[in-house]
Amino acid sequence: MELRQLEYFVAVAEERNFTRAAERVHISQSGVSAQIRQLERELGAELFDRSARSATLTVAGKAALEHARAALAAAGALGQAVGEVTDLIRGRLTVGMVIGCTITPLFDALAAFHRAHPGVEISLLEDNSDRLVEGVRAGTVDLALIGTATATPEGLGALTIISERLVAVVQAGHPLASLPRVTLRDLVDLPIICMPPGTGLRTVFDQACAARNLRPLIALQASAADAIADLAGRGLGVAVLCDSMVGGHRDLTALPIDDVETPALLALVWKDTHGPAARELLVHAHRAFGAGRGRAPGREPGGAG
Repeated sequence: MELRQLEYFVAVAEERNFTRAAERVHISQSGVSAQIRQLERELGAELFDRSARSATLTVAGKAALEHARAALAAAGALGQAVGEVTDLIRGRLTVGMVIGCTITPLFDALAAFHRAHPGVEISLLEDNSDRLVEGVRAGTVDLALIGTATATPEGLGALTIISERLVAVVQAGHPLASLPRVTLRDLVDLPIICMPPGTGLRTVFDQACAARNLRPLIALQASAADAIADLAGRGLGVAVLCDSMVGGHRDLTALPIDDVETPALLALVWKDTHGPAARELLVHAHRAFGAGRGRAPGREPGGAG
């Protein structure tokens, strides 16, 4: 008894026609008929009633059908299991990371995965968050660490790493520096220094302004949080960042923006149909970020860019 005989048997049973079954399995009708005759001889019983215009199952055929399907499913599962092991022995993963982000647990996860599966080639891609999300959806990126305004981007799995509200950042002598907090209306007529469109932080800021019909003046843009903070420190405008991005700049004042309630998020995202290597990396990522949740972020995150 061969698996192909069971495949042909199931095809004829489901199509109720030898010709259509032959088309489905891509061999001649005579080939299907011959293999099923051979199977019937081995089983010692006819599986189909051939007296009618359609091929109908006999009592023996009905008894055999579910077992044939189970055998084919088991064979498929065996092939999948071997394939997954092979992919973990030699495969390739593309990991995305938002520009300007240097969050250590991601590197911990990559290192742990590499030690466990040295045959899998890992490539790291830096880009803005919108393009990384498009890459994950398209399957060109397996996992990505992104900045986002949405906890779970549509159609993707997500793990939120950091959630922070926006702050306005100014140098010590700036007119706003003496205030305990600001609103968007306080900022709208001032030059703003911000991340470019397509980043999570910028999306949060733009959406908050649009909701209040405000059109801020974006004077300068940069992808790296340190660059934005340095520009603000030189008096070139008001920087819009997350609080953890300002920790290392003691000459700057960070003011909460009261009416921006939506936080900027840093999240790990993946597609639900990711392969075995990506699933294994995801296990290491959950472990690394879970272990790092209690750490003070300091300037590590690079923000929700």
